[in-house]
Amino acid sequence: MSMDRPGTAPTPQVTDICARCAAAGPTCCELTPGHEDQCFPVSESERHRIVEHAGLSRGAFTAEPNSAAFLSGMHRLFPRERQAVEALFPAGGRHLRLSVSPAGRCVFLRSDGCALPRQARPYYCRLFPFWMASGRVSGFAAATCLVHREGRTVAGMLALLDVTEAQVRDLHGRLRLAWGLPPKEGMPAVTPPPARFGT
Repeated sequence: MSMDRPGTAPTPQVTDICARCAAAGPTCCELTPGHEDQCFPVSESERHRIVEHAGLSRGAFTAEPNSAAFLSGMHRLFPRERQAVEALFPAGGRHLRLSVSPAGRCVFLRSDGCALPRQARPYYCRLFPFWMASGRVSGFAAATCLVHREGRTVAGMLALLDVTEAQVRDLHGRLRLAWGLPPKEGMPAVTPPPARFGT
């Protein structure tokens, strides 16, 4: 799961931990059936990249209502940007997410990890288990995450995944822009296509 370094493949260490996590399960690529509305959104630019790399779109995406549970999750991710989140994901609207099986497994999850090449995955997938909080790189305390269990600290998780803080910051900035949130100081100078959600 090494982060986007052009021209490099994931190190054996990274490939191994992803395969071990997928084999042990549950992984970050699974959710509890009935909680699909809490899955992160996929922007139009992310959808296009997946379709381009995977050569399919049918069955890969699901239009999901902007439910109270979904909006609550988005507010937790962006606690100081409530108005921007609600403008992008209005109540009563819809957004796209990755499809899951009846058991809650992402359609791209295989026994050795994600079937998508790293550069084609949604930004949220590429970032996990990291996030930016108050300008600092943080880690989600996900009990099922093998990286979290073995890495224990943010520094340990970064080392385990062969990732730098700069790469996390860059991907988080790209996610913000892809999802339609305004750029923040220090973010990478990239301008993806405008975010579009829904059908």
